[in-house]
Amino acid sequence: MNKDQVAGRVEEAKGKLKEVAGKVVGNEKLEGEGIADQAAGKVQKTYGDVKEKAKDAIKSGADKL
Repeated sequence: MNKDQVAGRVEEAKGKLKEVAGKVVGNEKLEGEGIADQAAGKVQKTYGDVKEKAKDAIKSGADKL
């Protein structure tokens, strides 16, 4: 697991907390920020996943040489 995967998951969790807090207190702005944070976290997590898969593929290819 790389830093982008971890940071993305953390950002998603923070976003979910903001979204729920916004719903509870009736703050649409906070709720919207939470949804946006979750989306940003998913993008970063996916980027980290792709980096990890590429690293694994390169390592597998090098092992076959």
